[in-house]
Amino acid sequence: MRILIIENEVILNKMLAEGLQQYSYQCDVVDTLKDGMYYLSIRNYDLVLMDWILPDGDAIDTIADIKTNTPKTAVIVISSVEDTKSEVEALRTGADDYIRKPFDFDVLMARIEARLRLSKNTLEIDSLTINNEEEKVIYVEQEIDIKGKPFEVFAYLAFNRDQIITKEQLLDAIWEEPELVTPNVIEVAINQIRQRLDKPCGITTIETVRRRGYRFCFPKCSE
Repeated sequence: MRILIIENEVILNKMLAEGLQQYSYQCDVVDTLKDGMYYLSIRNYDLVLMDWILPDGDAIDTIADIKTNTPKTAVIVISSVEDTKSEVEALRTGADDYIRKPFDFDVLMARIEARLRLSKNTLEIDSLTINNEEEKVIYVEQEIDIKGKPFEVFAYLAFNRDQIITKEQLLDAIWEEPELVTPNVIEVAINQIRQRLDKPCGITTIETVRRRGYRFCFPKCSE
């Protein structure tokens, strides 16, 4: 899972990134809202961790933009502002959580994990179950051998099943350094999914949308 950190305190920035990476999260780090909005325009994030007040403004407009453009992206605000008014304002604007500085990193991790579990843990569609936490795909009570990057591609498409996802979006969301791999790795992952799940089970889970990308379509796919 990929997290964007928008925080201008250098030491805190480094601590957050290093701590999250130890838990296998992919992190991008910026120190201004302008840079944060740029990254949000080119990559897909499961969660944005952002300061309430930054050098080029406060977070309120950015939170509203995130929730409008990518409503499935969770937002957690971290803030040195102690007044209740700011917390209420952040939550009403669309923030999913608000944590005051200084904070215990273990508590922050628990809040992040809890927030991501709400939307990204287990998905059940008809006779198909996808468990992100345990990296399991089960179809009609039979576990299917899909692991690693093919599983991440499959799960990402499934959890965003109402959207057409481009190869570039998949690379940005799943690979730590997407600029160092070619889009062909997506085709390889999709082929493995079809060979290990679709073909032996006689179903279609992912359709190729010509010149646009891929869409999770189980149990109803285009003819």
